[in-house]
Amino acid sequence: MKKIGLLISALLFSGSVSAVDGVSVEYGNGDATDMARAGAVWHWDKQWFTDGNWLVAGFWEASLGSWRGHSAKGNNQTITDIGITPVFRLQQKNPSGFAPYAEAAIGFHLITPTFINADRKFGSAFQFGDHIGAGVRFGDHQRFDLGYRFQHLSNGSIKKPNQGINFNQVRFAYYF
Repeated sequence: MKKIGLLISALLFSGSVSAVDGVSVEYGNGDATDMARAGAVWHWDKQWFTDGNWLVAGFWEASLGSWRGHSAKGNNQTITDIGITPVFRLQQKNPSGFAPYAEAAIGFHLITPTFINADRKFGSAFQFGDHIGAGVRFGDHQRFDLGYRFQHLSNGSIKKPNQGINFNQVRFAYYF
């Protein structure tokens, strides 16, 4: 786990740190667990389906978070979560004022420990994290981003048990 954390840190803090396009915070809960995360965003230069008023764009989102179990069954834990996720976003081509969007993603997470409470065990530190979401960008140059995400994390049956976890999240981002 330490080696992988060092590798992710080296990638995140290598030559392109000045290219960070934004930062985010998110809070959510689900399955007797609260979660909070902070992240950094790097926009892609590529866009797809650009003919109409909408297009598909994307960004990398690296995050560091914490999950806190609060199950009545006991043995509640606090999990540390490190993730990297490519996010695809359907958004307006030339927004003015409020700019709505929809997004979808499948990323990779490392968690420790591998259980949150007496009833929920994840089987491995490696987890896939997929989400769908919607939100709105607003403000001067759409620098502010407020959205909702539904996220599911599980190890994809790589190792048993694979109970997974679901979160409802509110996310706020600021773009430079």
